[in-house]
Amino acid sequence: MKSGAKELIRSAVEHRETERVPYNFMFSPPAEKRLKEHYGVEDLITGLEMPMFLFGPKDKPLYADPEVYGETITDQFGVVWSTSKIDRGSPIGPPLREAELSRYSFPSADAPKRFAGLDEEVARRRDRFLIAVVGDLWERAGFMRGLGNLCMDVLESPKFVEELLEGIKEYVIRTLEHVVHYKPDGVFLSDDYGTQNRLIIDPRHWRRLVKPRLREIYQAARRKGLVVMHHSCGDVKEIIYDLVEIGLDILHPIQPETMDIFSLKREFGADLTFCGGIGTQHLLPKGTPSEIGETVRRTLDVMGRGGGYILEPGITLQDDVPVENMVAMIEAAREYRR
Repeated sequence: MKSGAKELIRSAVEHRETERVPYNFMFSPPAEKRLKEHYGVEDLITGLEMPMFLFGPKDKPLYADPEVYGETITDQFGVVWSTSKIDRGSPIGPPLREAELSRYSFPSADAPKRFAGLDEEVARRRDRFLIAVVGDLWERAGFMRGLGNLCMDVLESPKFVEELLEGIKEYVIRTLEHVVHYKPDGVFLSDDYGTQNRLIIDPRHWRRLVKPRLREIYQAARRKGLVVMHHSCGDVKEIIYDLVEIGLDILHPIQPETMDIFSLKREFGADLTFCGGIGTQHLLPKGTPSEIGETVRRTLDVMGRGGGYILEPGITLQDDVPVENMVAMIEAAREYRR
């Protein structure tokens, strides 16, 4: 897959059917360690022939080992996080205790240390479809204020929410302007909107507060000729039309426990590329390798028809997934031909 990696992803985004359907996998540190041992490789991007590579500024480590960083770590926005050996930890110390910004200063997106070493990192992956991670918006506001408080602010202090989202939006767009230097093929925004069966906030409030600023981020990327990829966990069916309208190309990660991926293909497949769809709540941690292989092949049969699909688990693979189940998914994807 390596030689045609960029074209394979580009074909999916442009809805051109290919014999091999592209795939992508993300791993937590324990899952990554076990897979490297299983395959006898140091680099899973190359070893598993993954055509996509995500990179981004050197902010707080996504996975901060408590033995290295201590029990907590503070990110560039002043959010205190717990640390963990097995996952990304949790935001436990929001810097905004009240619904006002008069004493808060947003961090500088221009800090040189954010981009240290990226030239070398990207140069090694130039043959892959490069996706630059530019940040988050609503989700970042939730980290800064506390999600429960932010949801109440939507109703009680909407002007504050607008001001907060505006500041975050400017930070994201400035970050995007920096990462263009590395000549990515696309950008990745991570911004969760869904619960298991509905949006976190009423879609009317999402359209009023989040959508206009999301549009500006998308359009800043599209003016640079970049593919727009958006991550949101949970059930976001109510706003998929909105995401398409403002310029989304790839929706990630399509958790099958919350949305019917085949139904989404029928309804939005002409306009959107889906990345994800393999269950991580039940199938991958608790299923058998044969069940997993069968599900992967069936999903590729349906979703790969006419392009517009990149296979991936419904969320980053965690420590609860047995290595034989990860391998069953990976090998079914690697061996598949239409």
